[in-house]
Amino acid sequence: MSSLTFHWFLPTNGGDGRHVVGGGHGVSAGPSGRPADVPYLGQVARAAEQMGFEGALTPTGAWCEDAWLTTAMLSQVSDRLKFLVAFRPGLVSPFVAAQMAGTFQNLTGQRLLLNVVTGGESAEQRMYGDFLDKDARYERCDEFLTIVRALWRGEEVDLDGKHLQVEAARLNQIPSPAPEIYFGGSSPAAGRVAAKHADVYLTWGEPPAAVAEKIAWIRELAAEEGREIRFGIRMHVINRDTSAEAWAEADRLLANIDPETIKQVQEGLKRSESVGQQRMLALNGGSKDDLVIHPNVWAGVGLVRGGAGTALVGSHEEVADRIQEYADLGISEFVLSAYPHLEGAYWFGEGVLPILAERGVWKHPAPTAVETRIPFQYAGRAAQ
Repeated sequence: MSSLTFHWFLPTNGGDGRHVVGGGHGVSAGPSGRPADVPYLGQVARAAEQMGFEGALTPTGAWCEDAWLTTAMLSQVSDRLKFLVAFRPGLVSPFVAAQMAGTFQNLTGQRLLLNVVTGGESAEQRMYGDFLDKDARYERCDEFLTIVRALWRGEEVDLDGKHLQVEAARLNQIPSPAPEIYFGGSSPAAGRVAAKHADVYLTWGEPPAAVAEKIAWIRELAAEEGREIRFGIRMHVINRDTSAEAWAEADRLLANIDPETIKQVQEGLKRSESVGQQRMLALNGGSKDDLVIHPNVWAGVGLVRGGAGTALVGSHEEVADRIQEYADLGISEFVLSAYPHLEGAYWFGEGVLPILAERGVWKHPAPTAVETRIPFQYAGRAAQ
């Protein structure tokens, strides 16, 4: 097994707190306890890079702060952390997007990764002035990434597409290296675009059997394009010294979720056009009952949050075991988060990552930082 890569999350979607902060896919984020401002997000970013996370995902949409501006600011209060910037193709021209990404990459010292989000909610897209339907958005995304990739290679681009047109387009400042493209989606149209353009295909956390099916599907499509793709998974995590402590925290989060809020959010999420979102809803069933969908995999977050709705729950050792189970399927990158994100970065970074390092499946991106780590994960082993 090759070395695994871990990314964290920047909670620009309404802020952070000691409870599940929702939002996404057309539903409100709800109240938080900590604002999504530069001082706090800077703390999260610095904690993540100290603990050994490679990058941090920053979401996109009407429900959160702008990802480009936020991460540009945070790049100045952090040292090494890369930013997995989610953005929607078609809301700006491909040339401008290629230029923005190149500027970010060049001026931050190659700290940009891109999460391309085609957009699963037509109502939200129309807020941005985008009136294409879902299938047309994927057609446009294909054209968009074709142009951007060529510009990053230093080519002069002429394209008269169905949705996008450029003439004699050429970048003067080429990003070196070009940012990697992360791409998710469960629909047939998403699979085709991912196979053609993605460096990393991202899936939300489902039971391993369902994840294995997705990996096989995308691998086959990518092979038809003559390409190989890496795979990543987006989940939350609740790890503690003992399994009992971790599940007690999951129970606490669940107890603080109001049944009326669940009903309202679920009704909103059912209107989502996203196939992946519908798969998330099927895992929790809109009920607080039967939320353990696989050992140490809990679907409670998805009751009130759009998008990623599952969490790894257990002792440090148990969570490490589940990570290796997903890694055995072909997952090499993990995009994780917790409530709150600041403390969660330390729980995972001090509890789980050292175990994976001892097993030889993970290395700290900045090895000198490891010398100051507190290996309290041993407490979790002794108290199984």
